[in-house]
Amino acid sequence: MRYSPAGSPIDVSARVTGLTVVVEVSDRGPGFAPGDEQRAFEKFYRGHSARVRGVGLGLAICRAIVELHGGSITAENRPGGGATIRFTLPLEGSPRGQGLSDG
Repeated sequence: MRYSPAGSPIDVSARVTGLTVVVEVSDRGPGFAPGDEQRAFEKFYRGHSARVRGVGLGLAICRAIVELHGGSITAENRPGGGATIRFTLPLEGSPRGQGLSDG
């Protein structure tokens, strides 16, 4: 919502594909600068939108959580404007590290 014009829709969808669930979140904001789609997941990367406050950790945190659960996450520009963040998670199995001793 931070990067989209006020009142514009945020589209969220989920579907099962094989043994994974695919979740997509799309907006109608400025999208990513060409070539920066994967840089958006780097810690402290802010992109080209200086008008939005933050420190550049949101997508880095998302990537860490998704990957700890055995999934993957990508970003792309949406045809017609905006961005799509897509992540996949396995439907079966356990998150990495589960069952390890905490102490």
